[in-house]
Amino acid sequence: MAQVSINSDPGEWGFSTDPGERARLLQSPCVDTNPKSEGEASPEGLSRGTTSTFGAIFIVVNACLGAGLLNFPAAFSTAGGVAAGIMLQMGMLVFIISGLVILAYCSQASNERTYQEVVWAVCGKLTGVLCEVSIAIYTFGTCIAFLIIIGDQQDKIIAVMAKDPEGAGGSPWYTDRKFTISLTAFLFILPLSIPREIGFQKYASFLSVVGTWYVTAIVIIKYFWPDKEMTPGDILTRPASWIAMFNAMPTICFGFQCHVSSVPIFNSMQRPEVKTWGGVVTAAMVIALAVYMGTGICGFLTFGASVDPDVLLSYPSNDMAVAVARAFIILSVLTSYSILHFCGRAVVEGLWLRYQGLPVEEDVGRERRRRVLQTLVWFLLTLLLALFIPDIGKVISVIGGLAACFIFVFPGLCLIQAKLSEMEEVKPVSWWVLVFYGVLLVTLGAFIFGQTTANAIFVDLLA
Repeated sequence: MAQVSINSDPGEWGFSTDPGERARLLQSPCVDTNPKSEGEASPEGLSRGTTSTFGAIFIVVNACLGAGLLNFPAAFSTAGGVAAGIMLQMGMLVFIISGLVILAYCSQASNERTYQEVVWAVCGKLTGVLCEVSIAIYTFGTCIAFLIIIGDQQDKIIAVMAKDPEGAGGSPWYTDRKFTISLTAFLFILPLSIPREIGFQKYASFLSVVGTWYVTAIVIIKYFWPDKEMTPGDILTRPASWIAMFNAMPTICFGFQCHVSSVPIFNSMQRPEVKTWGGVVTAAMVIALAVYMGTGICGFLTFGASVDPDVLLSYPSNDMAVAVARAFIILSVLTSYSILHFCGRAVVEGLWLRYQGLPVEEDVGRERRRRVLQTLVWFLLTLLLALFIPDIGKVISVIGGLAACFIFVFPGLCLIQAKLSEMEEVKPVSWWVLVFYGVLLVTLGAFIFGQTTANAIFVDLLA
């Protein structure tokens, strides 16, 4: 594929080209993150990394699967049943995969290696800043969701250990939800979040994969061999309205969002070719789809319309197999919080240094103090919000809308700008088709984000 130079003059972006100022976000632990030099990029953009095709598939699956798995049974209920949920996921998967391929093409065209750098290079300064701010808000909201998940699972585990019925009055103060979340956060999350580097990512990733597959297996097994005390609610067979199906989109976007980490994964491959990458992301999304559908279908059919936004909360507290799944989720989320916080902090740090105009070498002395302050503010704000927002469904709805921007809006804008930057006297039909497809992506993403935001505002006003 021929290289297309897009906004190749760094002066057009309004920021320093010092590599220390460019935050490397949501890097997979297996991704080679060494900065590239101009001499490394051959005309075909090959041989820039060490990750094999099979390894890239695993990394993309790992980046995709996570705590969002717990919300898919509720998404099937919101969509209006199994048939509607499957149709919605299959339809969205086409756009999800195409967005990943577009990002790889634009990364190759702009010679950039991270999501936000690609958006900066292809779409310019304003869109680049919006992208970075969106990443910061998304990671902040996801950290809140992680703390809520920890509290949800701890409530169930403590109920079993204390041998008290859930919600029973007169429980000891040390079993209170606010205390247990705060204690866990201060003992584990805060110490893991302060360090400058996060070399433990590889262990967290392995733990997350094991936990995700275990949760899926438990949900499927419990559907075929349910406990006696589990009684399903109404099993919906059709959506109440076409709008109801769209209400499930934020959850699906949150679950499948791996686009921010996809660009460095693509550049870590031994042969980073767009055609090969298309096969990688298709295989990875099919695997993720199987996991999400298995959990979503079996979880929904087990509990029906009464399924909790966090499916594990629908199971009895004294179920030991489910208790192990809860422990897996807690351990996975504990380390995942630190990784997401690192990514958000990197965006804030990058924006601060860029607009202060300070070379990194001159700012090293204050880096530690600034990092500790940023971490404490981030940690305390997410903790306070998690303590007073007990419903994870509300948080997932909001950050799912932002995930739609990463999946649809920014890739669509990149595709439009990339094609418009190709100065050809005669434009083939495919050129116009791709531009139209970019517009379609942007429109779809904007619709999901706008609907999610509107729903959140109206729900709060009505409440």
